[in-house]
Amino acid sequence: MFHEGTIMIPLHNPRSHTFASDNYSGAHPEILAALAAANGGHVGAYGNDPYTAHLQTLVKRHFGERVEAFPVFNGTGANVLALQACLPRWGAVVCAETAHINADESTAPQAVGGFKLWTVAAENGKLTPELIAREAYGYGFEHRAQPLAASITQSTELGTVYTPQEIRAIGAFCREHGMALHMDGARLANAAAALGAPLREITTDAGVDILSFGGTKNGLLFGECVVVLNPDRVSDGLKYLRKLNLQLASKMRFISAQFIALLAGDLWRETAQQANEMAKRLSDGLQTIGGVELVYPTEANAVFVKLPQGAADKVREHTYFYDWDAQGTSRFVCSFDTREEDVDALLAAVRQAAEAV
Repeated sequence: MFHEGTIMIPLHNPRSHTFASDNYSGAHPEILAALAAANGGHVGAYGNDPYTAHLQTLVKRHFGERVEAFPVFNGTGANVLALQACLPRWGAVVCAETAHINADESTAPQAVGGFKLWTVAAENGKLTPELIAREAYGYGFEHRAQPLAASITQSTELGTVYTPQEIRAIGAFCREHGMALHMDGARLANAAAALGAPLREITTDAGVDILSFGGTKNGLLFGECVVVLNPDRVSDGLKYLRKLNLQLASKMRFISAQFIALLAGDLWRETAQQANEMAKRLSDGLQTIGGVELVYPTEANAVFVKLPQGAADKVREHTYFYDWDAQGTSRFVCSFDTREEDVDALLAAVRQAAEAV
């Protein structure tokens, strides 16, 4: 935006819509209203404010009485901070090859977190106890980074969802092997909405020790939250690590107020459900177009397909989206503000492109 007199003029089309990522969307109106309500006057800094205090009450309601929330700026910071709080300097994390911490967070886990990643190939992006066991060895061997944590993503980077039973099995394996279980929940709300489950059922009750709870992909302007679910397994130095990792917000009330708006009622589920429903509409529609192949099950708000040769560039003239891999997979992500007409316009563009190539 720029100023013209006292009026802010948008530098983009406010009605534009893409399927590149739920990070591309704006903020939900109720989130913006919460920010406005939290503005004005002076309150304590660095989390010493009534909004961050009230957030603790809401987080306990959703995840359990022993939990504690640590608002942070972004997802990479949340993941690195959460895992760092579970590991000694010689620790390692077992994760899927497709995990965000491995594929999309540069060298932050190693350079900032100081821990190694042991990666395994995982069908549909989902770890199992058997897959974790492939790297959960070498305990006591000083030449090998010790596998003392596992990290799963809910929903996964491939748009699939862990069931509560699957998470419980992983949690039991981790406890048996002295490993902490971390969940990258950047799209946790989408997974819970898809399962029709409360947040606690697929986190605390399933044996997850620490959670990176996503907000930005679910309608927040900015901000994520590290939630300590099992304080017996997580270092009590997390508050110091947050500062050390450059994730301590001075005006924390503005992160906390957004999460209050998300969690005080059903906004977190409503926004996630809208994105999921639009992804299903898109997935169903794409599968009726000749030459389009669904690559992974559509279980949350992301759709992965292979388009006919040459069609992707033609579709990209209509809306932006990502080429996912070297095998020609395209990824379409729906957001809280994706509408039926947005999906139908994309389907029309894909159908036209498929018929033209």
